[in-house]
Amino acid sequence: MRVLKNQLAAFRQWKAWGWALVWGLALGLRPSPAGGQEADTAEERRAARPGPAGARPVVAPGYFLFPIAPGTPSFLAGSMGELRPNHFHGGLDIKTAGGVNRPVYAAADGYVSRLKQSSFGYGNVLYLTHPNGLTTVYGHLNAFRGPVAAELLRQQYAQQAYEVELFFPKDQYPVRRGEVVALSGNTGGSVGPHLHWEVRDAQDRQYNPLQWGGFAEIQDHVAPTLQAFAVEPLGIEARVDKRFDKKLFVPRVLPGPGVATAWPDTIGCFGTVGLLVQGFDRFDGTWNKNGIQRVAVKVNGVPYYEHRIDAVPFPTGTRQVANFVDFQYQHTLGRTLQKLWVDEGNDLAMYTAPGPGRGRLTVEAGRVYTVDVVLADSYNNQTALRFVLRGEAPAYFKTRSARVKRPALRYEIDRNLLKAVAADPDTAAVGGNLLLYKGNRQLEVRPSYTVGSENVYLYDLRAGLPDSLRFGPVTKKFDRQVMIPAGRETSYATAHVGLAFGSQSLFANLYLSTGFRPEAPGSGFWTVGSPLAPLYYPVRLTLKPAAPPADLRRSAIYAVAPGSGRAYVGGLWDEQGQISAVVKQFASYRILTDEKAPTGSLVGRPGGQVLFRVGDDMSGLASYKLLVGGQFRLLRYEYKNATLFTVPTDTLGPRLRGPAELRLTDQAGNERVIPLQL
Repeated sequence: MRVLKNQLAAFRQWKAWGWALVWGLALGLRPSPAGGQEADTAEERRAARPGPAGARPVVAPGYFLFPIAPGTPSFLAGSMGELRPNHFHGGLDIKTAGGVNRPVYAAADGYVSRLKQSSFGYGNVLYLTHPNGLTTVYGHLNAFRGPVAAELLRQQYAQQAYEVELFFPKDQYPVRRGEVVALSGNTGGSVGPHLHWEVRDAQDRQYNPLQWGGFAEIQDHVAPTLQAFAVEPLGIEARVDKRFDKKLFVPRVLPGPGVATAWPDTIGCFGTVGLLVQGFDRFDGTWNKNGIQRVAVKVNGVPYYEHRIDAVPFPTGTRQVANFVDFQYQHTLGRTLQKLWVDEGNDLAMYTAPGPGRGRLTVEAGRVYTVDVVLADSYNNQTALRFVLRGEAPAYFKTRSARVKRPALRYEIDRNLLKAVAADPDTAAVGGNLLLYKGNRQLEVRPSYTVGSENVYLYDLRAGLPDSLRFGPVTKKFDRQVMIPAGRETSYATAHVGLAFGSQSLFANLYLSTGFRPEAPGSGFWTVGSPLAPLYYPVRLTLKPAAPPADLRRSAIYAVAPGSGRAYVGGLWDEQGQISAVVKQFASYRILTDEKAPTGSLVGRPGGQVLFRVGDDMSGLASYKLLVGGQFRLLRYEYKNATLFTVPTDTLGPRLRGPAELRLTDQAGNERVIPLQL
């Protein structure tokens, strides 16, 4: 706090610079759909309404029947709450012996309340609502069974579309416990045959079915595996082993009964620090690395923090995974470290953290803190970890390296702090000062410590953003243009780009950089933020080309990656020649024009059906239609192998004989009509 107060006082002396703090930019703009897109899917909008607070449902063991081969041993490929790249896994992934078309059984009495046939996401998915108010969800299905399957086919022909979502009133399609309601598959975003099974409440909170017990089909006597733990400084005065760096520890297993690990040496710390762990769990008979359900922390024997991943709001809560883990560390160093504190912007209800720091630990000089961490799975198999923190007051120190021959300067941003590192060949007892510039004014920052002749400087950016940094003869431009505050609606614009943030777009304050590089006439290359800064809710992005492309209808925003990678984003053009779209992550962007129609060819007639190979080199396939003798015939689309095909269970379509045509349209509106003779 003393350093922050000093820097805030210095900032007040810099007011003549005319800095525009971002909280003065709050214009009340809310991200909105653009370019024919939706800010979220219809499914997400329905689920985004917050439900009333209340106790979790109590379900008696045995109420739910296991939906695959009930009564026989089964295995899981994924567990509830498992940490996926962009979401918490919301249910159980039940293995189906590597194949499809396994019978899927209704878990309890109820009725079909909803179904969706899709090529993406959950693929073909069925929702059964039960008398206790809970709904079971069955995803990645190959086919539906019962009278609802016939209704789906009728609706698909009425709408002339494969991708259809239907909702049904109570008692229209009742089911009984143990009734076969579908066949398992590999549809949608599945990467292998399995059944994705969930339990939800009326507010679409996803629950862990294993928390209620009663499934003899799944056995688990294996305790979680602890891979590593870390201690991270969270404030400008905080240190771990005298430095302002996250420090990773890989503990050893202690001999003796039970599973326990420990770090043999005390860890020197000071100030506000956060604890993190990395680990996984396994079930009996499988090698899949599944999620850990519960982590509890005691400090000096007193309960200090606990999280239990047994209930996650869908879909908004699942996105909190980017805030639950150290997102940047995960995407740069490859380790998925779970934070053992409730970080800024985290609104999940899975925590018990009674102290004011909500799991953050304040370490005082001269005190010792014994930390016990327990990792547990759904069957309460446990792994224990113990380590000791010792409070050490920070003090300047310096170590030298003869390899440092010339000055150099680099910097990074950690939360609200600028951490600058300057290579300093000077042999003085204390490293030289860093200069921060704004216009013709400067502020000197002393080094916090020097390691290997590299001075480390810490500066709280809430005191104001500099234009540049200088150490000796080396000057670096500060590339962050503005601070976007979390928790409020804000907009920011330059001559080339505009951004509108909603009140929940950010987990924490964002130090934003944008850039523009003109290319061919009417084109350009935009960099917007960093992909290492996750978004909670989407933002509205506006690109402002120097001159709009000639064909606006076929021109859209594309996210681009190093090399030739690109992904269609879309967008809507306005009268000023600007294009806007809703985006869910920061990236680099271009405006590209797609003038090529999709491609397609008939590759076979398996079992009397027809199979097409299709593709599109830019925007991607948007719609497809097969007409046989002028009549619509239903096609299924499998994006994983880019095929369209008919199915023998289609009893409503025309016979696959005679003249036909396949119509393909991409997202830019290019259409190709392929004549056929079947």
